[in-house]
Amino acid sequence: MNEAKVREVFADMVVLKDPKRSEYFSNLSIPSYMRDWIVMKFSDEEGAIDYESVRRYINRYIPGKDDFEKYKFQMTNGETVQFLARIRVTVDVKTGKTVFELPDFGGARGGANGVVARDVVEKWQDTLLHESENWGILSLAWAMEGTAKNPKGVINLIDYKPFCPYAIDLDSYREARKAFDIHEWIDVLISAADYQPDGYIDEQGEVSEKMKLIFLRRLLPFVEKRINLIELAPKGTGKSYVFEKISKRGWLISGGTVSRASLIYDNAKKTGGLLTRFDYVGFDEVQSIMFEQPGQIQQALKHYMEFGEIKGFDAALTADAGVIVLGNINADKFDINTNMVEHISEVFGESATLDRFHGFIPGWEIPRMTTGMIAHGWALNTEYFAEVLHELRNDLSSAEVVDSMIQYPARADKRHMTAIKRLCTAFLKLLYPHVQSPENISSEEFETFCLRPAIEMREVIYRQLCIIDPKEYHVPSKQIPEITCKR
Repeated sequence: MNEAKVREVFADMVVLKDPKRSEYFSNLSIPSYMRDWIVMKFSDEEGAIDYESVRRYINRYIPGKDDFEKYKFQMTNGETVQFLARIRVTVDVKTGKTVFELPDFGGARGGANGVVARDVVEKWQDTLLHESENWGILSLAWAMEGTAKNPKGVINLIDYKPFCPYAIDLDSYREARKAFDIHEWIDVLISAADYQPDGYIDEQGEVSEKMKLIFLRRLLPFVEKRINLIELAPKGTGKSYVFEKISKRGWLISGGTVSRASLIYDNAKKTGGLLTRFDYVGFDEVQSIMFEQPGQIQQALKHYMEFGEIKGFDAALTADAGVIVLGNINADKFDINTNMVEHISEVFGESATLDRFHGFIPGWEIPRMTTGMIAHGWALNTEYFAEVLHELRNDLSSAEVVDSMIQYPARADKRHMTAIKRLCTAFLKLLYPHVQSPENISSEEFETFCLRPAIEMREVIYRQLCIIDPKEYHVPSKQIPEITCKR
């Protein structure tokens, strides 16, 4: 990768990445999006970092999951505590108060909740109440409230500073993309996601662009709403890292038991679940995850994946999170012409549910993680990169370009077309964010890097459907339509 060109084009949004530095922050449980911001804050123009200042900052502002009891003790002794954390804010219409909880410390169930001061709400309402969760530096204080007969202690959020270090300008990002050809840009994306472009080595010892492009399929839910994917891969290919560490906008469920209330809608609290709060929700090593009342969850997920609607007993919400299923697979199962989904989960393995997944990622074609694949050198700041991808989710121009550049039969299967269009749009946003009209991209590049990969990803889903439910899907009307690029 041409690091000098990346530094010149992106200027203040680059950071010097180093495997030892990444390990240092990983040992502190600092995710990539937080790491790069800290590195930029405490490093000089040549990338040298002041580790002592970093250590003091982390100790001062970034608590571990077990530190909140200490904070509660300090607050009840009259101290104000200040730290950086994820916060969820809602308005309680019964009391008229704006309340918060800190999910990383157990939320309301763990006593990590309280009331937001009125002046803080008024000042930051566009931030705190606009999105379901935010990051910021919080100032908390404890006070006794209630009556003399019924006193109770309450934690109050008395000050807030949003963790939003970058103003995302998509026009500038699009303009910067024009400085790179597609092959250079692929490497820019790989390194921004914390991987080393020249670490993707095939069996012949050559750097493989095919491997890179398959890896980048993992980023499609970052740029396009409601993309549902399945990836099966051997252990150690880094699939969990991408969905858990790159962006604060996603959520990865790893093991344990999933309830309908936590995932979809809590009827008791009348609040949406994870699907209403994140850009995507992933199920890591899905074979090991238990589902409470799996039949109910399956039905609710099928409705959501089809229509983007979350339904409770007495409410309906819209959401745009993608559903990502990640499973481990043995080497003898690396064959898309065999049943690869029979053991993933009773919730996702049924054909009607599987049909609602847009695409499949063959994770066995992504190399196992090695030390040579950890990003090193100047690259895009991961936090900035993830926020750009988040903003691109709201872009409508790419879908319009896709619609104007493809042609297909009048009676093409609707689910196939929805899937292929959505995937194709995501590829266009990721690889060609500067393309605003068909005139900005050649039909050859569009077909090679956007349309054909989208069709390929959907075709694998269809092959699996034909294997597990041949009576339903081995019919002409449900086959993948012939989709071509207009010349």
